[in-house]
Formats: sequence, structure tokens, C-alpha cells
Amino acid sequence: METSNPVGRSTSHAINELVGKAFSVLDDGLVRVIDYMGGDDAIVQAARISYGAGTKQVHEDRGLIRYLMRHRHTTPFEMCEIKLHIRVPMDCWRQWIRHRTANVNEYSTRYSEAIDASQITPPDQWRSQSGVNRQGSGAKIQPEDGEILSAREEELQKFSREVYDQRITFGVAREQARKDLPLSTYTEAYWKIDLYNLLHFLSLRMDAHAQYEIRSYATVIGNEIVAKWCPLTWEAFIDYRMQSTSLSRLEIEVIKRVVTGDQVGANEFAQSVNWLESGKDGTKRNRERDECELKLSLLGLAVPWLQETAF
Repeated sequence: METSNPVGRSTSHAINELVGKAFSVLDDGLVRVIDYMGGDDAIVQAARISYGAGTKQVHEDRGLIRYLMRHRHTTPFEMCEIKLHIRVPMDCWRQWIRHRTANVNEYSTRYSEAIDASQITPPDQWRSQSGVNRQGSGAKIQPEDGEILSAREEELQKFSREVYDQRITFGVAREQARKDLPLSTYTEAYWKIDLYNLLHFLSLRMDAHAQYEIRSYATVIGNEIVAKWCPLTWEAFIDYRMQSTSLSRLEIEVIKRVVTGDQVGANEFAQSVNWLESGKDGTKRNRERDECELKLSLLGLAVPWLQETAF
């Protein structure tokens, strides 16, 4: 529940209880709320700039927030901000920092010695390279192979730390001594971001196609923090962003034909937009067609070009 104090600052009892609490992520990572500004009521207040606290019903606030989310009116969500303390492996941090819409202050290995912790991979958590996504993972690697990989990982991390510590002992500058540390080394940062850009971050990094490690952080931030901080916004975000789908003009044309029983017409249209081109090994892969197939499945509709009676 949110309340407004006499000077108009909104507070959220649920997130107040989370300030300072560390949420564990991966083997040695964490996310912690340091501070926040605003909540659901601040979004409503920004949208209704002249509204006075207490003059609207909760269901009206919910309806407005859902309208804003549904129609992508973004500015009111920028009225809320949150500052997090995060502890994250450097390779994961490289993806994270690509979101250039936050204010960041990171632990410096020029001023201080590198954090003596590295992310470890359990033997049953090694993933193969995806055969269809050049930047993604596939199935898990066999556990017996994972045992070998985890043992070698431990050797590498231990050796690289020993080399680093030796350089520090010899008086080598910290900024140079760090250069051979592995990307599994943990770093820490303060990360402050407004709610609109945070939701964009979460929509990408909570997606099933995101790398597991950063998805783990995003899931904690979303489900454990944002859901309690701005529950009405989180509900709308899940309904209209995370568990919804959009349709392109081409997909709409296919679906219109499918729902009217015009299977042949759906296939002819798919052919006309080059979704069913033939190659030496059969039908060529087409990402637009693949995405359309997923959406047809989501809607409980048959994929016309995969039916035996397509023509």
C-alpha cells in the first residue's frame, strides 16, 4: 500500500521493508535496494497533474496505469526511480552496462584490489552452443563432461588470482595487475534508473532468450522488487508486455485466412511474401515465418503450411 506524506512524497510500505535487504543471485551475486522515489501513485499523479491525493479510487488508478502501459505513454513512469546495489560477474555486467539509460558508479579495480570472488559453474550447468541462435545456448552438456569443465574452471580461476595477488605483492599498479583476471570475477556497482527504462531492461533481460545469468538478476529485480514497489504497474507490465504478443501486417493476413478456414489462401499468401522458399535441404529457414508459427501456436491455431492438406 502506498501513502503520501504532507509534502507529497509517496512511500511504499512494501518496498520500505526491502531497503537494505540483499537478494542472492547465482553463487555469490546479489541485488539490494538502496533507495527509491515514487510508486504507483506518483505515476498516476504525473498523468493527472492536477489530481489531489485521495480524490480517486484505487480501481481508477489501476485503470489509468493499465491505459498508460497499454498505449505506451511512457513519461509518467519516468517519475519513479530506484537505486540498486548489485554484485555481478564481469561478463554479465558487460551486457548489463549496454543499457545506457541508468546512472552507474562501479567498484574500481584501479583504486581498490579486485574482489576475490569468481562465478563458478556447477558440473550440471554447462550449456552447449545453440544451433539456431548464434549468441544463445542450447541443451545442457553431459554431466561427466561438466565435471571436467568445472574442475578446469576452478584451476583457471585459482591460478589467475594467484598471478594477480603476486603482481600486487611485487608492487605492480592495480590498474595493470588486473588485466588477466577472468570475466567471471565479480564486480559491484550502484545502478540508478527510472521505472520506464527499468521495465524496458526487464522486458529484454527476463525474456526466455536472454542469457541465463543476466536473466537470473532481472527475474529477482522484477519479481522480488518491482512487483512490490509498484504492484499496479507490475501487473500491467506482465499483462501488456511480458505475456502479450504483437502481430505484424503479414501475420494478421495469415491469421485472417486461418480463422476463416482458408488454409490454401494462407499458404499462398505465405509464399507471396517469400516465407516458403525452397532450398537444397527443403524449405529455407525464415525468422519471420518461425515467429509467426510461435504466435499461431500461442493462439491455438494450426500452422497452415505444416498441415498435410496444405494444398
